[in-house]
Amino acid sequence: MNDQAEALRNMVKMKMGQDKARPTRIVTITSGKGGVGKSNFSLNFAITLQRLGKKVLVFDADIGMANIDVLMGVSSPYHLYHLFKQDKTIWDIIQMGPSGVHFIAGGSGFQDLLELSSAQLDWFAEQIGKLQGEYDFILFDTGAGLSKETLKFISAAEETIVVTTPEPTAITDAYALVKMVKSMGVNASFKLIINRATDRREGIQTADKINLVAKKFLQAELPTLGVILDDPNVTKAVKRQTPFTVAYPGSDATRGIEEIARRYLEMSSPEPAAATGVKGFIHKMFKLSR
Repeated sequence: MNDQAEALRNMVKMKMGQDKARPTRIVTITSGKGGVGKSNFSLNFAITLQRLGKKVLVFDADIGMANIDVLMGVSSPYHLYHLFKQDKTIWDIIQMGPSGVHFIAGGSGFQDLLELSSAQLDWFAEQIGKLQGEYDFILFDTGAGLSKETLKFISAAEETIVVTTPEPTAITDAYALVKMVKSMGVNASFKLIINRATDRREGIQTADKINLVAKKFLQAELPTLGVILDDPNVTKAVKRQTPFTVAYPGSDATRGIEEIARRYLEMSSPEPAAATGVKGFIHKMFKLSR
């Protein structure tokens, strides 16, 4: 197993650096409350983008609840903690998941972010900076709710995808998250995902309701990326520790996320005017951390 992991890390190192001209888009994925399927969406969205020809890296930035590797049934020998402590480089902690998607396990890593010394912050920034141009998309799967850490990711990323469900509490918390970010003067770009909808009509009505209130009271636009139907195959896949897009490729949930990924790529210009890439993300992130 160790030999296999070492071979993967060597392969990553060899392949990296071949296309520094690639624009890298930084995306935060979050939710107003837990239990809405945010991490499952993040993982399967990444896999689907990868299948559509994009190179994707998923950061598990869910403090205390990091579980991307569990959803894949993959054991993670290294995670962010090893990077913060300078035990490993960024290339050492990148691992490969299904369909060739790359990921970095969170462990307790981001919990240590606030306690890093200036030297450790500089090391972390240097390592993350090496990802510039190596991926089309870097997705940060954050914790639910608006913690200090999640706010940093939303503030530093080029855009944020908010995942919610039609449940009244989930709708309220999703709106509250957007309201809180806006009240802090953060100029964030949001997009909305409605998960676990009974049918497409319910999903669209939920999105319209949130968008209407956001426009009226926050003067904010929340474009809807799409709707994912409530699908028992998702729960089955979680129990199998296999992404549902892999375990059940013909399921309603998979079709929904494929439609979302295609729409997302259509909505995202190759080199958006506001794009700052990894270096811009690091600058904003650590400006807030120091």
